Amino acid sequence: MIGRIHSIETMGMLDGPGIRTIFFLQGCPLRCIYCHNPDSQRYDSGQQMTAEQIVAMALKYKEYYDASGGGVTFSGGEPLVQGPFLIKAMKGLKASGIHIALDTSGYGQVESYEQVLALADMILLDVKHFDEQHHRKMIGVSMKGLDIFLKKLKKFKGRLWVRHVMVPGYTDNAYSVDQLFERIKPVAHKVEKIEILPFHQLGIDKYRELGLDYKLKETPEMDADIARGFEIYINQKLKNYIAQRVGDEHYFLSQAPNEVCSM
Repeated sequence: MIGRIHSIETMGMLDGPGIRTIFFLQGCPLRCIYCHNPDSQRYDSGQQMTAEQIVAMALKYKEYYDASGGGVTFSGGEPLVQGPFLIKAMKGLKASGIHIALDTSGYGQVESYEQVLALADMILLDVKHFDEQHHRKMIGVSMKGLDIFLKKLKKFKGRLWVRHVMVPGYTDNAYSVDQLFERIKPVAHKVEKIEILPFHQLGIDKYRELGLDYKLKETPEMDADIARGFEIYINQKLKNYIAQRVGDEHYFLSQAPNEVCSM
């Protein structure tokens, strides 16, 4: 089985815990106006690799994974658009004892989700926006795909991080952060942390080279300190929500009949 790979990063430290090899899969159904890798969106491009080649490359760095608590991360593009290939590669990595993280927006081949989530140790969920109208405007598609994936995540047993790119003039305000939290609330009790990633202009040259219109060329980069403040704010909101949820469950059990409490 052949997959298409946009690029590979070895010794990555940002996309999951520890030292990681990151396979950026080619192809994406989204058209985020702030995408810094527009060349990863096409489905008919990229380097061809087999699942076995993915595993063989990852095994070269296994000692670094084991020492640091790292592993392999599949990113994109959008890895879920290559569902069967992704599943085969994940099975090989799992058999080799390698930790697997999936960096995804939640859009792809729905029929593959169950197997993918059963194999993944960790999900890095990129939530693009919270509002349907603005999601269509900024991302190019409906939020229906995210809603489907969130429902599937309710049964996910691994670790879950949420990520959001904060763009000045679009989502850099408390209302947007509050609405972002409301959007992920169905799985909030599973979330370890939420990362607010500052918008940057690093991809502007790629748009120029590809002859594409970059809609945010006049938008300033997001102030990292402000983004960090919002990140602290939303993670405190998450912490409070989980504490309240645990408190409510404890209260329910304390009021339940003895036969229920003993279950």
